[in-house]
Formats: sequence, C-alpha cells, structure tokens
Amino acid sequence: MTVNVGIIGTSWWADAMYLPALDTHPHGKVTAICGRNRQAAQEIADRWHIPQVFTDYAEMIERGGVDAVIVSTPNDTHHDIVLKALDARKHILCEKPLALNYTQAKQMADLADERGVKNLVPFTYRHMPTNRYLKELIDGDYIGKPYHLNLRYNASYGRNTNYVWRFDVSKAGAGAVGDIGSHFLSLAYWFFGDVTSVSASLSRHVQRTTHTPSGEPYPIADDLAMLMLDFANGAQGFVQASTISHEPTSYGHTHHLELHGSEGTLYSFIDWEKTQRITGARADEPGGFQELPIPDSVWGTVRRDTVVNTYKDVFRTQDFMAREFVTAIAEDQPLAPDFQEGAKIQRLIDAAVKSHAERRWVDVEEIQ
Repeated sequence: MTVNVGIIGTSWWADAMYLPALDTHPHGKVTAICGRNRQAAQEIADRWHIPQVFTDYAEMIERGGVDAVIVSTPNDTHHDIVLKALDARKHILCEKPLALNYTQAKQMADLADERGVKNLVPFTYRHMPTNRYLKELIDGDYIGKPYHLNLRYNASYGRNTNYVWRFDVSKAGAGAVGDIGSHFLSLAYWFFGDVTSVSASLSRHVQRTTHTPSGEPYPIADDLAMLMLDFANGAQGFVQASTISHEPTSYGHTHHLELHGSEGTLYSFIDWEKTQRITGARADEPGGFQELPIPDSVWGTVRRDTVVNTYKDVFRTQDFMAREFVTAIAEDQPLAPDFQEGAKIQRLIDAAVKSHAERRWVDVEEIQ
C-alpha cells in the first residue's frame, strides 16, 4: 500500500525532518506540498521531487489526492487546517502544541476519534534512546513507587531579541511553556501518569522587540517557565523550560532529567554534543550511582557518535514520528502520542498560564 502524503508548511523543520524521513519510507510518498510562498514551496518540491505545489491548504486537501496530511505550520493555524483535513477524513500528523488552547485541542482530538483517522502529535524527545530506556526502567520498577521528578530543558534561542512568532501570544498561544515546555510535560505524563494540578511562574527576561515586522504591536510571551506538578499517583514534579540559557553547544540545548522513587533514582543528561547518558542507583544495592548503558535493542541502527546524528537517524531511518505515522496508516497500527494526549498536554499548558495569571495552584479539571 502506498500512502500519499501532503505536507503543509515549508519551514526548515519540514525540510530537515519530515521530507528526509519519508523519502526512503517503503509505503510513504510525498505527493504534494503547500506553502504561502509559492517560490519557497516550489524550491522544496524541486529538491525532493514532489509533483504538486499548492499555496492554499484547502485546495491541497480537496484536490491533491492525498491520504494523509502533515501540519508543520505556526500554532495559530493548526485548528483550522486540522478541522478541514478531518472533514475530508484525512489521516493527520500535527505539530505540537496541538492548538492555541485546550478548547481547540479537545475539539480536534474528539473529531479525529469520530472520523476514525490515524492521528499523531510529534513530541520528538519521547523517541530519543535515552528517554525510551528511562521509560523501560521506570516500567520495570527500577525506581519503585514514583516520588518526584525534576525535568529541565535549557535552550538559548530566546536570547535573540528580534521578532519571532514563537514569542507572540496571538500566534503561539504561549511562549516557552508551550514551545519546549510541552515536550517535557509530555515526558512527565509519559513517565508518571496524569497530572491533577499545576502551579507555574512564567517570566520574560529578554527585552525583545515590541512590534512585528509589519509594525504592529503584539502580546509578548514568556521566555522562561517553571512549573510544579501534582500527579494522580501522589508523586510531585518540577518542569523548567528555559529559552534564555547560555548553552554553548552546537545545538544550543541541554536536557537534565531526574526521577526518584521508593526503590531508587535515575538521572539522564544530554548535552547535544556527544553525551547522552543515564546513571542510576538502587536503594537496595551498594556502590552509589552506576552508569546504565543504553541497550543495543534501544539504540537500533542509529549512530551514537554525536547526539545530533542520533537524533537525525532516529527520525529519518527508524519507525518514529513521520515514518511511524505512515506505517500505522499502511498497516492499520495504533499511534501514540495521539491528539487526545496532545489535548492533555495542551490542558496542562493552559493550567500553567492560568496559574501564573492568578498566582495560585490550578486544578487541571478547571480547564474546559
């Protein structure tokens, strides 16, 4: 079975991640691309041998002959594009965060279920070898009953003072808490389960430009988010999402994960250079912290020399994210994280925004 895929969006992400991943997929074929700038879309189409170019996503969905759609556009466009694709009963992969707010995200998730189509939200870091092995260890009772976690995502792209739509509330919905915070909220949920309440502090440290390139003022979003979480299982958590950290690495990011429980502790560190390491200590075993090598079964065939090469190979050669999406369509397999999970994470983002605005703990059930 061949799955004809249409990509909406001509960003570097689509060009670097989705198109290389699907170029070698045995069942997937990108047959259409859509972008507001026809020249930019045509250049990508020529480079990847995509036969159809559109500037109107509705036209592509209706007339492009595609079975599935990948939505790789700014957050404020997700809702309308996804609803149009769902009306046409297309399978959909939509970038995170799923929408501008939980109301939109829940509508998208429920309609996807009603239409019976495959749907996926690509929380990228869930698929990295370190995090998949952490999940195996947690599920294998390495830490026992979960007590608390501390997840810190440090990035530096927010130090740029120029206008970037990711810091425009009207286009992004939220700043750091939604952009990179959504990744680690997804990990927190994956590791420890449902979150029942949130307390958050969101801040703006960088004095960025106050107007869009067209001269319009815009609501400036947070560049640093700190969240405390209460989990349904009684555990607690802390998630930090910083876009303003000085991280002098080739990728400009570092990931720090700490997980504690009744039987032990797990640490994970990725420097986005050459280090992607897990250490652990069991309460009933002497000797302190030990490195826990990631098994070959988790690595698979990806390169291990640099983190960036691992990252590229995971998504371009293994069945994760876009490749997994197409395989699930071709072979009728389940997908996760789906839109319902994407809506759950959107609910946590909304709870964090509300918590900061009202300076209080917010029960997740308050967000409707």
